[in-house]
Amino acid sequence: MEQIIIRKAALSDLDILLQFEQGVVEAERPFNPTLNITGVNYYNIYELITAPHIEMLVAVSGDEVVGSGYARIENAKPYLKFDRYAYLGFMYVAPSHRGKGVNKAILAGLTSWSKAQGITELRLEVYLENDIAVKAYEKAGFTKLYAQMRREI
Repeated sequence: MEQIIIRKAALSDLDILLQFEQGVVEAERPFNPTLNITGVNYYNIYELITAPHIEMLVAVSGDEVVGSGYARIENAKPYLKFDRYAYLGFMYVAPSHRGKGVNKAILAGLTSWSKAQGITELRLEVYLENDIAVKAYEKAGFTKLYAQMRREI
């Protein structure tokens, strides 16, 4: 079994992370008919790497970056029983490395960092129709909370 190393992302990872971002967009395109056909960028990757309230991690196999994910500390709504939470995003694993525990390792790293920041709640968004991702997050201990709905008029 290959060894996967989880480390903090560096600015030198920018090119591969830009490729991963487009991988996320293409993976989500079938679930979201409102995405533009071209020019879709979800993230400010420079900020994800450099901001102190964000932990951007990458998974490395040998010399190859094969996965990514971040935890961003957010202020919670005043009616919730916690003040802050960590929002997880940019969860991506290169197709050739899926099913090898890469996402699990990234989640573990983000969870450890979040706990060290005094965070007790993790949140993320996933398309409900993305059965593979939903099952993976449920296996990692996440539960469904609500569904965002839309209607074109």
